[in-house]
Amino acid sequence: MTAEIIAVKGRRVWDSRGRPTVEAEVHLSGGACGRAIAPAGASVGSGEAVDKRDGGRAFGGYDVLLAVAAVNGEIAEALIGHDARDQAVADALMIACDGTVDKSRLGGNAMVATSMAIAHAAACAENMPLWRYLAKGCDEIFLPLPEVQIFGGGAHAGRRVDVQDFMVVAVGARTYEQSLEWTAEVYRAAGTLMSEAGLMQGVADEGGFWPAFGSNEQALDFLVRAIELAGFAPGDEVAISLDIAASDFGRGGRYRLAADDREVDSDGLSEMLLSWLARYPIIAIEDPLGEDDPEAMARFTAAAGEGIQIVCDDFICTSAGKIEAAAAIRAGNTALIKPNQAGTLTETKAALDAARLAGWGSIVSARSGETEDVTIVHLAVGWGVKQLKVGSFARSERMAKWNEGLRIAEALTQGGGALPARQSFPWGQRL
Repeated sequence: MTAEIIAVKGRRVWDSRGRPTVEAEVHLSGGACGRAIAPAGASVGSGEAVDKRDGGRAFGGYDVLLAVAAVNGEIAEALIGHDARDQAVADALMIACDGTVDKSRLGGNAMVATSMAIAHAAACAENMPLWRYLAKGCDEIFLPLPEVQIFGGGAHAGRRVDVQDFMVVAVGARTYEQSLEWTAEVYRAAGTLMSEAGLMQGVADEGGFWPAFGSNEQALDFLVRAIELAGFAPGDEVAISLDIAASDFGRGGRYRLAADDREVDSDGLSEMLLSWLARYPIIAIEDPLGEDDPEAMARFTAAAGEGIQIVCDDFICTSAGKIEAAAAIRAGNTALIKPNQAGTLTETKAALDAARLAGWGSIVSARSGETEDVTIVHLAVGWGVKQLKVGSFARSERMAKWNEGLRIAEALTQGGGALPARQSFPWGQRL
């Protein structure tokens, strides 16, 4: 089937927080079509591609009519006539057309939606789902290990607690399906415990429980209890992962812990987190220090040891250059990969390749403002990324992604594709 781009269409749709976002649709000469929607983050790193928003009074300034116009106008004009199967050329055309470092002229939201839609259209032209199209030539294809939010905090839940995500990882599960089953049991148990204790407050942005905890450590205590109530061994079967999102409550090496009513410096925050590592079954900590605190990040990475994932998000913003710089000072050991931070799939893949070259692990991640779009699941599987962070085990914009993984797992099993006998972290240690 021929794959020349003949039409590019943008439209305004809505995300899980009721905010406008951009959907792009790409049509090819052979009849294939691809569609994708840009997500948006609540906790945003300073190095991210900039979403184009209209400003003004409509929808609190978050409208995207200018970004949609960019898709229908300049982006479409730049892309029409080019082969969708050459993703790098298509993305380079958009980058050149935008002409800014941060994609602010046309909008990172306009560009990432179009970039993902191009990939879907190219896969359709080859009569393949996107994951299989991206994985062409791979001998083995694995499902990623889910990282699932149980309690939301920070910017996702009115800052009731400082830590942004309290998550679980079913490290003892043998299959993707089993990892979801175990997570569902923990999620249900957590809800039961919170209800019994009178701590149920609502639902956070990513679907986790919005807690009424009195401290960060109370959340950890409840999470361990939930794992046990669900019938699993904390640490051995189901472990804890945290997203501290320290840039949201710290600047210049000073951090304000509102839930604990105190302020600490970099060493004080590190000391608190290291004490948590000693007391709780935590195997991963994301953004433990602020993006403007690289030396402290390097010290924390060394102190935590090789058996703990130190995940960089705001610190590296899905940038190959930032990953190389962080790896050079040994600040972190795992890259969070978010396509909308980079702005195009080509740049996203370059960041993933930089992480692998540095010997880092990687996690493909969703954002707080999501939709029914399931592209990131296909990217994780097709690119061979061993972990996937989507949010919680509730709300359709999250479950659409977890459920897409089940369909891919079924296709792999029927088609002879390999599923891992036991999930493990990227460097192969049993944690």
